[in-house]
Amino acid sequence: MANYDIKDPRLAEGGRLRIEWAEREMPVLRQIKERFAKERPLQGIRVSACLHVTTETANLMKTLHAGGADVVLVASNPLSTQDDVASSLVNHDEIPTFAIKGEDNVVYYKHIHAALDHKPHFTMDDGADLVSTMHKDRRDCLDTIIGGTEETTTGVIRLRAMAADKALMFPVMAVNDALTKHFFDNRYGTGQSTIDGIVRATNVLLAGKVFVVAGYGWCGRGLAMRARGMGSNVIVTEIDPMKALEAVMDGFRVMPMAEAAKIGDIFCTVTGDINVIDRHHFEAMKSGAIVANSGHFNVEINIPALAEMSTKVRLVRPFVQEYTLKDGRVIHILGEGRLINLASAEGHPASVMDMSFANQALGLEYMVKNAGKLEKTVYSVPAEIDNEIARLKLKAMGVDIDVLTEEQVKYLNSWEEGT
Repeated sequence: MANYDIKDPRLAEGGRLRIEWAEREMPVLRQIKERFAKERPLQGIRVSACLHVTTETANLMKTLHAGGADVVLVASNPLSTQDDVASSLVNHDEIPTFAIKGEDNVVYYKHIHAALDHKPHFTMDDGADLVSTMHKDRRDCLDTIIGGTEETTTGVIRLRAMAADKALMFPVMAVNDALTKHFFDNRYGTGQSTIDGIVRATNVLLAGKVFVVAGYGWCGRGLAMRARGMGSNVIVTEIDPMKALEAVMDGFRVMPMAEAAKIGDIFCTVTGDINVIDRHHFEAMKSGAIVANSGHFNVEINIPALAEMSTKVRLVRPFVQEYTLKDGRVIHILGEGRLINLASAEGHPASVMDMSFANQALGLEYMVKNAGKLEKTVYSVPAEIDNEIARLKLKAMGVDIDVLTEEQVKYLNSWEEGT
């Protein structure tokens, strides 16, 4: 194959072994793959996927391929690619893959355009870069596009803004909104993998540290819970009064970032917004503060402002940049401000991505079946898909649940019976 761009083909065998290891923890996707291989519901469908190139994503690509899809994969973040996985997909599965860990922005968007050169019928995004680029620069692709799916909160925000402005030219399913995605992937996946990334990058002891979590959505909830479990004194910052109240009731201290900046040892942003940690926060931080991000884009930390405040920047450990400020204080930025759980670690555990990617596979199948019936807007994952994934996951875990009796169904659907 010449239609790919990866770091090193010699990494393929190691990648295949890790992909197989992840598949053991992905029983729901495995069951979908087996059905797809028999029914071929995606036969003749061209799919361009812009996702984190990890072992779990590889299993999703193989599932779509088994269903008959003609798939091309590119990275959704320059630092999230696992090079051995990209190599295995190209060499063992003949899936065109354009992804190199550490690629610069020029190469990143070259790869985005390579995915769009595939003239996809469907896009599969994590951050909406394919959809955004298509609407801005590659409107030639709109002739063949039927729909798309979106994996993450940041992408859904962008797409809903496009839909509100009547700019979105095709329907997109917000996989992120599925309960089996954000309840588990965002909370348990982000919580564990972000802690893993911070510890791998720094090897610092979390016990006794003041750990500041910016944002108390599902990702923030999971991160705060895991940081507390490691012995940290956790502070939450929020702009939403309801989420702030929830954090207080969950036992966390809540305060503005301007106050938290003075006392925090470790900071991590999980908001999806820009400049959550800004110049005036850096001015207040203690020397030695560690600052990371686990949101999709590297905009949550104002690194350009920190660079302007600094006299020297050096890489003191892999994925740890030390900024020396003019007053002598040092502040450490992890993973260039990109999502640290994938920059310095391996991302979410396969068992939670099992449900997220099951939503991607079944969401795509649903959109193929309903092509032409959907409007140019953002759709949530149908409840029947969400419930089916939960049922399959419970089955794989060996967990049984009760079923309503006819009497109970009648009671719940009647208004005559009361006390």
